[in-house]
Amino acid sequence: MELKWSSDRLDPVTFEVLKNGFVNLVDQMAAQILRTCYSFVIYCRDFSCCLNDRNGDTVMQGSWDIAVHVGTLHFTAKSVIDAFKDKIYPGDVFAINDPYLGGTHFCDVRIIRPVFYEDELIAFMQCNGHWADVGGTVPGSFDIRAKEHYGEGIRIPPVKLWERGVYREDVARLLVANMRGEEDRLGDMRAQAEAARIGELQLLRLIKKYGKDTVLAAFEECKDYVERLTRNRIKELPEGTWVVEDYIDMDPDKGEGLIPIRVSLTIKDGQLHYDLEGTHPYIGCFLNATYGSAYSGVIAGTKMLFPDIPLNSGFYRVVSANLPEGTVVNAPWPIAVTGFCSGAYEKIMNAIFEIWSNILPERAMAPCFNLEYLLVGGWDKRPGYNCHFMWYDWMAGGHGARSDRDGSNCSAPMFGVGLTVQPCEGQERLTPVVTSKHEILTDSGGPGKFRGGCGLVKGGTLGMVERAVMSYCCDRSRSINMGIFGGLPSYPHGVILNPGKDSEKYLGAIFSNYPVKQGDSFIRPSQGGGGLGDPLERNPKRVLEDVIDGYVSIERARKDYGVVIRIIDEDLCQYEIDEEATRKEREYIRQNRASWLEEDPVKVREMYIRGEIDILDLIRRYGVILDWETKELLPKTTEQYRNKLKKNTLPYWKS
Repeated sequence: MELKWSSDRLDPVTFEVLKNGFVNLVDQMAAQILRTCYSFVIYCRDFSCCLNDRNGDTVMQGSWDIAVHVGTLHFTAKSVIDAFKDKIYPGDVFAINDPYLGGTHFCDVRIIRPVFYEDELIAFMQCNGHWADVGGTVPGSFDIRAKEHYGEGIRIPPVKLWERGVYREDVARLLVANMRGEEDRLGDMRAQAEAARIGELQLLRLIKKYGKDTVLAAFEECKDYVERLTRNRIKELPEGTWVVEDYIDMDPDKGEGLIPIRVSLTIKDGQLHYDLEGTHPYIGCFLNATYGSAYSGVIAGTKMLFPDIPLNSGFYRVVSANLPEGTVVNAPWPIAVTGFCSGAYEKIMNAIFEIWSNILPERAMAPCFNLEYLLVGGWDKRPGYNCHFMWYDWMAGGHGARSDRDGSNCSAPMFGVGLTVQPCEGQERLTPVVTSKHEILTDSGGPGKFRGGCGLVKGGTLGMVERAVMSYCCDRSRSINMGIFGGLPSYPHGVILNPGKDSEKYLGAIFSNYPVKQGDSFIRPSQGGGGLGDPLERNPKRVLEDVIDGYVSIERARKDYGVVIRIIDEDLCQYEIDEEATRKEREYIRQNRASWLEEDPVKVREMYIRGEIDILDLIRRYGVILDWETKELLPKTTEQYRNKLKKNTLPYWKS
């Protein structure tokens, strides 16, 4: 639909110049952070910036911002305004990380600078960076066991770090004294503050050229433009209501059983309304979300369908959400919420992807891999170091299959599109952890007519460390990433300590403060994306290419796709399809796969224990979930998982 120009504030040329000038302004702030930050985490692009108007509404975000911060920066700007009201002066700089005041989690520290022109407050510049540690009970501030926020790190309500241009060193030192690596934290703070100053200078340059009234008019016009553009797009869509559920693995306080997050979308009168009524109450670990972070999941998930529309508060006018209080998507103070990113957030996003796949099937995308963080922290005893260290690692993984193509392999998580894969060489220079393996994980992509992208497997070994502990913020060891329209799930998460040794131990997908020592090794997978479409409809030649590329094993080619492949010369990657055996295998699977999902889970577990089937048979053929450490059957989890698997597959399979 062509959008006609509609404004009595500005001519279209001036508007377009200033709109793009605001984007460039924010991107210059981002470039400043990238050049001057201290944390490797921020250097790998876990940050975002924005321009807020005098009311705190977002005028523009940049092109480098990661997904998880969208939809939240206006909340924290407004929190600063509410806290200080008429006591905001030129030269002030504020800090805030409070998730109960619209932030995401405590590690995301926002630095906010008001902008004045001729003594009139006209805007705020905001820079948000993920600090590698903000205190708490474990290095990296990710304590999966936390029930309340007091163990997750220091909570910063709106506070002034500079007042009228005077640096409040006592306040800054008070904050970082409660964090590990305090000099790095001060460095990040200064980098963000300077980036906000760069934004201020660029805005004042625009005012000098175009005049204050013109620039302020452009603020309003940018928001109105995005609102008009978004509403016009939505009016082209069918009206109706769609409902999808996704799950967190469990509530540690209540034992086994998936934790449902129910997402309903209603399209009506050019408005999108998400209703998460029916979502489970908050749980007894830190995988809960606050209102701000859950709303960010709604915005980020929706924005993926409108990639060309600029992002500001005009978009938020069109997208509303009911996030019921007291649930896992709106946990109240002081409930622990730092792990929202691996818990509620990406479940909201993936549910939204599934909903929109029904609305716009030509742009369908199956669920993507779940973000995971592995943290090793302690004392670095290498010569010349002798200090705290945090090995703070996230992995790439597989995106969901698309309506007409396979999912992307080894890509950034949807949680943080824009994140980079941390270079192993940089990690090894900064911390006493050596990477021993980092490669594509065969069979991790969900099978389908279009295959989910593959995840990775990464291993490491601890060098010269003392008092070291390991924590893992993750999920999807039980609520394994699903396929859609007949596609199959991907692969379960979990960390193995000392693989292949007598001391080998499966640690699982959520744990904190596990003691580790010099010489210990570990390995973990990242998920692939879910598959899309019936795997038996995948062209056998494409399956053969997947085997040659190492994306799919010969065994899973037969079991998941019904394609029988013979080895001609493995060293030369020479294989061929046995067409007659493939025809028979596909017919066998077609006739039996619905009944496999009805097989007694107790008998299926016994087959697994006897070695007759493997873990991918459990989750893809039989829909059975075990405690992967004890091998005990999880009956409630299995029932929930099976029901979701059947819903996403059976209606799309031809018998």
